[in-house]
Formats: sequence, C-alpha cells, structure tokens
Amino acid sequence: MALKNFAFKLLNKDNYARHGIIETHRGNIRTPAFMPVGTQATVKACFIDDIKKTGSDIILSNTYHLMIRPGVERVMCAGGLHQFMNCSLPILTDSGGFQVMSLSKLNKIDREKGAIFNSHVDGKKYYLSPEESIRIQLGLNSDIVMIMDECPKKTTDYKIIKNSMELSLYWAERSKKAFGKNPHKALFGIVQGGLFNDLRLQSLDGLQKINFDGYAIGGLAVGETQDEMFNVLDGIKDHLPEEKPHYLMGVGTPSDILGAVKRGIDMFDCVLPSRSGRTGLAFTWDGRVNIKNNKYQSDNTPLDKNCKNFSLNKYSKNYLNHLFNTNEILASMLLTLHNINFYQELMQSIRENIQKGTFDEFHDKYIDKL
Repeated sequence: MALKNFAFKLLNKDNYARHGIIETHRGNIRTPAFMPVGTQATVKACFIDDIKKTGSDIILSNTYHLMIRPGVERVMCAGGLHQFMNCSLPILTDSGGFQVMSLSKLNKIDREKGAIFNSHVDGKKYYLSPEESIRIQLGLNSDIVMIMDECPKKTTDYKIIKNSMELSLYWAERSKKAFGKNPHKALFGIVQGGLFNDLRLQSLDGLQKINFDGYAIGGLAVGETQDEMFNVLDGIKDHLPEEKPHYLMGVGTPSDILGAVKRGIDMFDCVLPSRSGRTGLAFTWDGRVNIKNNKYQSDNTPLDKNCKNFSLNKYSKNYLNHLFNTNEILASMLLTLHNINFYQELMQSIRENIQKGTFDEFHDKYIDKL
C-alpha cells in the first residue's frame, strides 16, 4: 500500500484562528493541536496508550536527548522511534538547538561545524551540524523533522539576534539540502529574530524562499513576558503562509495557547502539563489546583467536575492529596495524565469554537481563568 503524503488542509477560520487537518501516513492531526512531550522516547509517567485515550494525535521527541541517550544507532536497530517506544502516533522531533542553548555546556557555535558542546549528562563533546541533526532525525524516522537553528538566550542586543537569525537561515538551507525529497515526511523551518519584528519578517521571508512544509516560531519561551510573545506573533501573523501549518515551539500555558491561536498558530508543545503533574499542580476548567494543599484532605469531590473524560477523573482530591504527600508514584501518573487530558479537551473546545465562529467569546471567557 502506498504511503500517504504529508499535507495540510485548512478547514475553518475565525478571524486569525484556524482549524485544519495535517495528514500523515500514520494518521491525521487535528489543528490547533497540542503535542505531549516525550523527550527521551517516553511521555514521563504515562503509557502511550493512555496518551492516545486523551485524544492526542501526535507527540514530540527530542534530537538532543536521544543522540546522547540511547544514541540514534540503538533506536535504528529497533526499527525507528515508533517501534522503539511502541507508538503508532505521528512523532515530531525537535532539532536540538534549544537544548544546546539551555542544557549543555556550549563550547561555541561554528558557522560550518554547527554547535560544539559538552553533554549535560557526562560531559562528552558533541558536534551538531545541520546535516548531523537531519541525519539523526531521519534515523529516528520521525514524521515531522525540524531544521537545525541557533536559539539564542533572550537579549535586547539587536546585533546578536541579527547574526543568530542570519546563521539560522544559512543552516536552514543546509538542513533542506540534507533532508532531500521525502513526500511522506515534513521538514519545518524555524522563524528566529528575537523580539525584533523586522528580523522576524526577514527570517520568515528567507525561509519561504527556501520553501518548507511548515513554519515554526522559535526563540520564544526563553524568559519573555506573555505580552512580548504575543507582540511577536502580532507582527508576523499577516505574513505566515495560509496553506502551511504554523507551530509555536515550547509554548505553553493554557492562556498562552488561547492567545496564540487567536494570532494564527496551529501547533504547540510544552513540558508544562507533565512537569506540573509530577509536582502536584493540576490544570482544570476552574483554574489551577495545587493538590498538595492541606485544604484538600477532606475534599472528596473529583479533581475537575467539568472533565468530560471521567475515566481519567475518578479520583478525589482527598485521595490525590494523600498520594502526593506520601510520595506515591501513582500520584505523578494520575496528575500527569489528567493534565494532558485537560490540554486535549482545551484543544478540542478551541477547534469546536473556531468551527462555530465563536472562538473570540471562548478566548475572552478563559484567557484570564486558565
């Protein structure tokens, strides 16, 4: 049977908010979409079958972490990332640029050699060029591949951001050449430019000339305020190609997602629902709940009375409080799964409201509540 080619179909618009379908040979992805983060070939504290039950259509994994442990060759000998982790969902792999900046001991960025850094795990030296990043991602056999970019730390130094953006464009060309032609996979470009609108537009224009299957906005979620992030999106929303998916990398809170959808974003990923779940913070339709709080010790009501998937919401606040305060592993499992389910219920509600033309009202109702 012939594999289905990668494609994006825009189904509905409500002002800038968009509802569509990304078609892959592993299944369709409903947009706007939230991708649970499976950094090291696992969504922490969750079975992949439970992730699927939440309505997740795609997950994200990470080149930087997998190249260090267990190494791409070990994944390849298992048949690829899907077989390695027993996941039938489409997988997007990040190129590793953000983790090089945020986790590793960076030696230097070399225009030709790429990022030269020492692993945060054992100090081993690595060279991650655009070609090597693509080679690893193709070896992992992910369905959506990201170009190698430089993700600088937050700065207001225009020259630093401009040089970084221009380097990322050069690496984008090399990434495209290394990727070659594969209609069953997608290669996304990454828009850089910090908080400077002119650099963002210059980056986007350069990427469109190279021509990618989707366009991501990188270099955010690095310490800027929500207003600064939304200003960046406002500056480029009229220039993002309508016929391609728009992906905001590493974002974010429910209100971040609502505001970004309002500005034309289709795809999101963030460790927040799983990381928060492991530390006792739950996201609900009534706002955030710190389940470790003593006031829940006699509260026998469900964690979220508005949760539609009750099979993921059948444990009381009293019980969850007990699990966390006794350091039981089940606590992290239940709350992580609850949070991912909440995020997917949020995305489904966003899609439904875009279809009905009521997204602005939905946005205004929840932007300050969630």
